[in-house]
Amino acid sequence: MFTRVVEITCKPGKTNEVCSAANDKVLPILRKQQGFQDEIVLVSSTNHNKVLAISFWNRREDAERYHQEQFSRIGETLRPLIDGDPHVGTYDVNTSTVHHITLGKAA
Repeated sequence: MFTRVVEITCKPGKTNEVCSAANDKVLPILRKQQGFQDEIVLVSSTNHNKVLAISFWNRREDAERYHQEQFSRIGETLRPLIDGDPHVGTYDVNTSTVHHITLGKAA
């Protein structure tokens, strides 16, 4: 399993709108992507303008296809609500109780 972590800095007062857009506009696109499994959106408890969007994918190739085909369009949708460009990090999932993965192996 593979994950993308997108770090977003929201414009002041726009965090709720960004989270709503993630749910209403981004999630439907993600659900149509091959290999997409889950999305978690986190809001910082110390800096309410910081949001992390974590998406889980079956394979790295699935996430990369999404990034190439859809991510810029989604970025344009969020552009009026965020400061700067989102920062994207990618990771192999080592352990997840929700996804039943232990030490990098699906159970």
